[in-house]
Amino acid sequence: MKIKYLQIIALFFLASCSAPKSDDIDKRVDNLLSQMTLTEKVGQLCCPIGFNLDDESFQRLMDTLPCGGFWAVQRADPWSRKTLETGPDARQSALIFNKMQRYVMENTRLKIPIYFAEECPHGLMAVGATVYPTGLGMAATWDEELLYNIGDAIGAEAAGRGAQFGYGPVLDIARDPRWSRVEETFGEDPYLSGTLGSAVIRGMQNHLAATVKHFAAYGIPEGGHNGAAAQTGPHYLMSDYLSNFEMAVRNGAKSIMTSYNAIDGTPCTSNRWLLKDVLRGQWGFNGIVFSDLGSIWALHSTHRTAENQTDAAVQAIKAGVDIDLGASNYGAFLKNAVENGLVPMKNIDDAVRRILQFKYEIGLFDNPYIDVPPVETFPETSKISSQETFQETSLQAARESVVLLKNDGILPLYGDRQRPISSIAVIGPNADNMYNQLGDYTAPQHPDDIVTVLEGIKNRAYPDTKIVYAKGCSIRDTDDADFKNAVNAAKSADVAILVVGGSSARDFKTSYENTGAAVVNNHISDMDCGEGYDRVSLELSGLQEDLIKEIAKTHKPLIIVYIEGRPMLKNTANEAANALLTAFYPGEQGGNAIADVIFGNYNPAGRLPISQPRNTGQIPVYYSQPKPHDYLECESSPLFCFGHGLSYTNFEYNNLNINKLDNNLEISLDVKNTGSYDGDEVVQLYIRDEYATFTPAEKLLKGFKRTFIKKNDTQHVTFTIPTKDFEPGEFTIMVGASSDDIRLSEKIEI
Repeated sequence: MKIKYLQIIALFFLASCSAPKSDDIDKRVDNLLSQMTLTEKVGQLCCPIGFNLDDESFQRLMDTLPCGGFWAVQRADPWSRKTLETGPDARQSALIFNKMQRYVMENTRLKIPIYFAEECPHGLMAVGATVYPTGLGMAATWDEELLYNIGDAIGAEAAGRGAQFGYGPVLDIARDPRWSRVEETFGEDPYLSGTLGSAVIRGMQNHLAATVKHFAAYGIPEGGHNGAAAQTGPHYLMSDYLSNFEMAVRNGAKSIMTSYNAIDGTPCTSNRWLLKDVLRGQWGFNGIVFSDLGSIWALHSTHRTAENQTDAAVQAIKAGVDIDLGASNYGAFLKNAVENGLVPMKNIDDAVRRILQFKYEIGLFDNPYIDVPPVETFPETSKISSQETFQETSLQAARESVVLLKNDGILPLYGDRQRPISSIAVIGPNADNMYNQLGDYTAPQHPDDIVTVLEGIKNRAYPDTKIVYAKGCSIRDTDDADFKNAVNAAKSADVAILVVGGSSARDFKTSYENTGAAVVNNHISDMDCGEGYDRVSLELSGLQEDLIKEIAKTHKPLIIVYIEGRPMLKNTANEAANALLTAFYPGEQGGNAIADVIFGNYNPAGRLPISQPRNTGQIPVYYSQPKPHDYLECESSPLFCFGHGLSYTNFEYNNLNINKLDNNLEISLDVKNTGSYDGDEVVQLYIRDEYATFTPAEKLLKGFKRTFIKKNDTQHVTFTIPTKDFEPGEFTIMVGASSDDIRLSEKIEI
């Protein structure tokens, strides 16, 4: 019955999209717009927070300022103060939506239906929804088809509860891992980000409108501080930090969100060139632009480019921001700005027109409610909205996201071995902590729905294998009281699995800004990443480095797994471990996925979407930057490069062939699995412009294909690149297994 419910509800968005024709919509919008008062128009541009509204406050607001929609009605987390028990589940969410909508349709003058917008970066942020790997984890799969399926599943769950906008994916290009929100992104490369992000968007928009964020250059903040200025020139802005957003727009993204930062001194939320000349002018975007929460207010309070909040409202609406997320500014100041001649009515009408058009296109006016099935179809479980297929997709995503960084042959653990494994020690602060593997923007979870690494090892190990567990230490706390237990556990076992890393798990003792970002204070939780938790160092927090050294001293075979939201330094672990893996917050099925890789049930093929530094002082370090000289203290190259990831089998590359067609380059090769295991290979295509108008990149990713190849089989792989992507000159075409493992190359003239 759960499956039937979601299949029916998800049709709400699909069926309505094919309803009215554009000419009819234009007439209806014109007619409605002509009847609206200025207050009603301004209301459509406001999207207040919804999780803190009761019936009385909602009705009072709609009676005075009939808002266009509401954000985060379903959100449950420590910031919203909603728990697993108090946050609305799937059925309650649908009932809430219908109740709010009914009041609007029965009590407002023009009966303009409202929309819901919900956070959906790696799953719907609501009680009972499926949790997928965070952005870096999704990107580590290098699997476009899988990410389409994830987007489709996220969109179905969100639409099934009444949402029309899903905030995500996050396309910020991340080149400073000190920044707290790296985990949300698809990494350092615009082509990878744009391709995978577009796949998520296409999937989500089977059901609702994806809201791409954050526009723009948010992932390169000065000093790694969240929201700090981005220092980049116009060429690199367009090529490195906007090209992936352009891909998203070309793939039909229906909405976009501005970022908190400024570029070259101009805040993105008031950047007319960015929002009008580039986004709408050059790219032809005709969707809706949201501010980030409070980013219009910040034009006065933080950026100080607006003399007061009225000026901030004027700057934002003139720049092209349609909707004030949080409604703290437009609702209070925009009406007076228009009445005093500071804003032409055309600016207001253009924004309102886009919102009304969207509502007509998805059928909200014709069918403002969603069907809510009877209560008997909802069993007593927290996972009421989750289909089995969603959980299977989450497991597959987690498996594909695991990156094997190093392996001296110890893995797979149940491979060909002279002596069987009779006992395993599972150790570390992230070995059995469910929230530490889920990432930021995650709702409270029922323990039965999450599989930790310890549980996964127990699930996948042979029944007669003895499993011993010791935490050892916490993520940030400096209490070493459990070190002795951890060392003894390792000594008693045939092999030790040490799970370290970080956490973006919020708690109810942490303070939060009015934007929802966590505030760093004296309260010591495990949280060392996630929005608001920027870092000055990339070393493991607390006593984790010491724990690695102590376990290494036992001289037992050692497998180290990082569960992390940013690429932390792994020099100590790389020296100590027989095998080293990373999983960028792998989601609810992360424990089973990591165990599948360790035991050989799944042959890993995850690839790094972001370079792994040797030292914090290297930052920024990314694969496409011009080749730098070495430092006095260390090499300039990363410890593990962009695109790196090992397999349990080997692949051989042969027969590179390049054909120049009319408007394309066709590049093909053969890839043979020469090892002992079936497995996926991620074939990566790079180009280098030997001489260019602007200083060329060392190399640029221009294509990738994750392909399954059985042992001893060969796959013929083909890439097609439009020649419009090149300026005339000499280029090197490179194909390989990572950015620094090029197997085949050839120079051509274009």
